[in-house]
Amino acid sequence: MLRTRGYAARGPTTPLQPFEFERREPGPHDVVIDILYCGICHSDIHQTRDEWGGAIFPMVPGHEIVGRVAAVGASVQRWNAGDVVGVGVFVDSCRECEACLAGLEQYCERGMVATYNSYERDGTTPTYGGYSERITVDEAYVLRIPAGLDLEAAAPLMCAGITTYSPIMHFGVRAGDRAALLGLGGLGHMGVKFLKAIGAEVTVLSRTTAKRADAERLGADDFVVTAEADAFAKNARRFDFILDAVSAGHDYNAYLRMLRRDGTMVLVGLPDPAPLKASSLADRRRRLAGSVIGGIRETQEMLDFCAERGIAADIESATFAQLGEAYDRTVRGDVRFRFVLDLSTL
Repeated sequence: MLRTRGYAARGPTTPLQPFEFERREPGPHDVVIDILYCGICHSDIHQTRDEWGGAIFPMVPGHEIVGRVAAVGASVQRWNAGDVVGVGVFVDSCRECEACLAGLEQYCERGMVATYNSYERDGTTPTYGGYSERITVDEAYVLRIPAGLDLEAAAPLMCAGITTYSPIMHFGVRAGDRAALLGLGGLGHMGVKFLKAIGAEVTVLSRTTAKRADAERLGADDFVVTAEADAFAKNARRFDFILDAVSAGHDYNAYLRMLRRDGTMVLVGLPDPAPLKASSLADRRRRLAGSVIGGIRETQEMLDFCAERGIAADIESATFAQLGEAYDRTVRGDVRFRFVLDLSTL
């Protein structure tokens, strides 16, 4: 076993603190990865505080991992020591169901194995995430980080990147489409970058003017302050596509009325339930859909897309000594736009 240092939550009300645990030695198809960087996702905070229920403690969070292969199992063919790789939200799946066979492991019908706060396929061994110095993963669930990507800024692509890339591609957003991004944060800023990269006309929807300069810097073509009295009336039936990255409760019906005929709004945030009127959909044949992350194949496609177009996350570096502050600022929305832990500070 590989003795490993990390940081863990030992309960929902305790701050993360140093924690030592065992990683498995690499089996025939495993790789051991020395972690260089790990993004801080808002879902790390929800889960360490057991805000979604079902938390497994002690919990080592982190599923936006970039590192370097340190060792490989005897039968590994995809990777060599020294390769720069990534690990995202899951580290295994059943590999046999319809979703897995289609390359959609995130929708595994038997349940994907999450990178942390989950159990290995044996059903008893807990998984521990990237707030740690190393991780052991089956080679099939490891991603190649293309040359040219800044490694620290690439870490959030493992979750924030693929969470926004996948629905944009799946729902067929094209050059020239009128697209809106609701919620300019850790997820939303990546949505703007991807929509611009494919040639959409991009509008950022925000309650206040606070993020107007950020939206312009990211390349948005327009900015709508939704708190203004006539904002929804002025923009009724304007958009072909809305990517909704807001995690707080809000009125879906108001935003659906901004869609044109056959328009689609996709939820990638996870707010509390909100009322939905059937007429908001039936009128003009609108669609409300949801999406989570992406499979291994699509995540690799996204990483290659980012490398080709010079896309990465906007980040702030954080040390482990700043972890509590980083969590507090993330909850307040006081980060542009994603914290990334530097594992050399462990």
